[in-house]
Amino acid sequence: MTTHRICLWSGPRNVSTALMYSFAQRPDTRVVDEPLYAHYLRVSGVDHPGREQVLAAQDPDGEAVVRDVVLGPCDRPVLFTKQMAHHLRDLDRAFLDQTLNVLLVRDPREVLLSFRRVVPDPTLEDVGLAVQSELQAELTRRGRPPLVLDARRLLLDPPGVLRRLCAELGIPFSEAMLAWTPGPRPEDGCWAPHWYDAVHRSTGFAPYVERTGTLPPELEPVLAACRPHYAALLARAL
Repeated sequence: MTTHRICLWSGPRNVSTALMYSFAQRPDTRVVDEPLYAHYLRVSGVDHPGREQVLAAQDPDGEAVVRDVVLGPCDRPVLFTKQMAHHLRDLDRAFLDQTLNVLLVRDPREVLLSFRRVVPDPTLEDVGLAVQSELQAELTRRGRPPLVLDARRLLLDPPGVLRRLCAELGIPFSEAMLAWTPGPRPEDGCWAPHWYDAVHRSTGFAPYVERTGTLPPELEPVLAACRPHYAALLARAL
């Protein structure tokens, strides 16, 4: 059986969990939630909520995770791994030639307004857009340009964007991808209590509403550094 190995390389607060829930509704798909999180926490030393719990729950050896999970045996035709782009830190990216890669981006101002509620002082690396730009350029040079999704466009037209995404990935679209039951899911990582409160209340993709608020002055340089990366990726989005 040929397995479509889809890696969603997202930043935080990008509706990536909702997209994972969407793919989890497909009977042909196995989903895995951020399998490289413990690896990232180990090599970066960052102090995220639930850090010790994540390190205890997952294999922190990123190369082993790539071998055993991302490229390992799968009991279904589609394997969807929801990933954070910055979790690739200190990893050999050659395995990306064996996966179907999707970059999920979001306006960095909206990301920072949301993310700072959990991580008070996010950096450019935390937002993930710089790494996503690197991935886009690197994979394109290797003849495997990634697909790019914009969170706003996805929320404005879930059926249309998902149909296009599935077509580009070579898998059939399923109407089941548009709705799910509220509450936690068995695929959730152990960090879900810290991050997934909103998606646990959802039954599908929420209508797009622009996030309002004022960023503190110390985050304005982070926003300014993010904007060119976002603009370049948005220009390539489905």
